[in-house]
Amino acid sequence: MIDVAVDARVTARMSMGTRAYLNELLERLPSVAPELRVARAGRGGNFGWDEQVRLPLALARLAPRLVHYPTTFAPLRRSRPYIVTIHDLIHLRYPELFGRATALHYALVGGPLARGAARLVMGDARTVDDCVRFFGVPRERCRVVPLGYDPAVLDAEPARVARPYLLYAGNHRPHKDLPVLLAAWTALDSAIPLDLALTGPDEPALRARYGRAGSDLRFLGTVSAQELARTYRGALAYVHPARYEGFGIPMLEAAVAGTPVIASDGAVPAPVAPFAATFPAGDIRRLAELLRTLVADPAAARARAAEGVRPLRAYTWDRFAASTAAVYHEVLDG
Repeated sequence: MIDVAVDARVTARMSMGTRAYLNELLERLPSVAPELRVARAGRGGNFGWDEQVRLPLALARLAPRLVHYPTTFAPLRRSRPYIVTIHDLIHLRYPELFGRATALHYALVGGPLARGAARLVMGDARTVDDCVRFFGVPRERCRVVPLGYDPAVLDAEPARVARPYLLYAGNHRPHKDLPVLLAAWTALDSAIPLDLALTGPDEPALRARYGRAGSDLRFLGTVSAQELARTYRGALAYVHPARYEGFGIPMLEAAVAGTPVIASDGAVPAPVAPFAATFPAGDIRRLAELLRTLVADPAAARARAAEGVRPLRAYTWDRFAASTAAVYHEVLDG
């Protein structure tokens, strides 16, 4: 008999963080919870035949005692019990940034899915608050399971570059508030040589609008895990201006690497927050002040970051998978 079936579809709608979540969970469950018989289910994309017909049929054939949906993209017909991962509810916090189809999805699928779940799993306590607020689910059904970091950051050599640089790693969607970071960076004295490196494709419009004499705005494109680890290590600081994050793996990875983290107070993960410098989301002036403080005394920022390295290294993907398995047991054995 199968104990747990996990919807293992990797789809175009999944962010890099969500893909890492699913891949690390499936890879590590056999070693951290060998007593559980876990099966992968489903293939194909979101919506339509793959999601509404093929996935339920696959689950019916497996007849698991519990199903885990790792996103809110799930069939309308679901057997119980099941658990669901709510990575974040950015779409409901900031509906003006998203279309009507997104609101309809949460009304018809996401909300009912969350309310019918035996447990809801999320990376940070702020998502618990959002699930209570937007879905009306009981708080006692929510379980916070922090995510992990890529072990490549532990031993990476710092990237060698001509000038000090700030780093942001992630997509460029509106809720990431990259213009806040760019405006704060350009507000610095032009006599300060300080590049800004962003992962992702080049954006000529941003390059044309933002710039500093003697410094470069660099777009790194798609980087490997090893290259990103080196880039964390070499950065003067990792800066994350997003309005909100469900967890924010790059902030944990940068902190584990010993790199100072500067982040909005709506984005920084709870484990990282004690060791990070934070600013109110959207506050360009406050972020610019933090950047000036960083440049004036980088050793102090590095010392504060060093305090977090040891405790934050405990947040491994193995720990995450074992904690998720504990939620499975809570339902199966309860």
